Amino acid sequence: MRALLADDEPRLLAYLEEQLAIAWPELRIVGRAGNGIEALRLVDELAPDVLFLDIQMPGLNGLDLAARLVDDERAPRVVFTTAHEAYALQAFEHAAFDYLLKPIRLERLQRTVERLKETLAAPAAAPSADVLAGLLRQLGVTPTPAAPAPAPAAPLQWIRAAQGQETRLIAIDEVIYFQSNDKYTSVFVADGEHLIRTPLRQLREQLDRQQFWQIHRGAIVAARHVAGTRTDFRGRLLVRLKGRDEQLVVSRNYADLFRQM
Repeated sequence: MRALLADDEPRLLAYLEEQLAIAWPELRIVGRAGNGIEALRLVDELAPDVLFLDIQMPGLNGLDLAARLVDDERAPRVVFTTAHEAYALQAFEHAAFDYLLKPIRLERLQRTVERLKETLAAPAAAPSADVLAGLLRQLGVTPTPAAPAPAPAAPLQWIRAAQGQETRLIAIDEVIYFQSNDKYTSVFVADGEHLIRTPLRQLREQLDRQQFWQIHRGAIVAARHVAGTRTDFRGRLLVRLKGRDEQLVVSRNYADLFRQM
């Protein structure tokens, strides 16, 4: 198993690594991050199975980072580490696997490790509501009952994109790919690029996943426009598009989509 450690205090990062060496000697530490932005980049590049994540970090705090991972099917299991119990409920709202209070006790870490081993051995399994409720009770927090999940909406068919003083209506079949662009999302079609305000993560939930493939945290491509893939001199997997010169980077988290190509 592979783990990424994220904490802005080097001493505590080293201490966690020492404790993990005792509790989980076969675990491979593939990366260490000193802030949230770096941690997010390393999650994409290294595709760890587990992320031990401090909550209070500069640049991007642990809760905000976890919020960006929560809808990612290939996201690592997140174990929050913090000195503050007050964050417990928020942590579980952000799909935390577990929540460790600093200073981390070896006995408590070993219980987390055993649960991680069981869960990672059966990837389809997820922490049950009873398990999460039990963890919250240990921290003295009363969980709020979850609202029933709404029925899934029909896939998106049209996109409205501003074009000067006008609005262009783009059929979903015209789209070649979507790409994050600061606070906007770029929509690439045959005759150019258009900007919409819908974030890529929100847009993804409205697309037909059989027709649109997420290949990177910042890119979704229409499957019918994929011509193939290649690997560049840096070892990165790139998607080639039909009739276009640009090539899109595939992050390691999404490389499995193309193993049969």
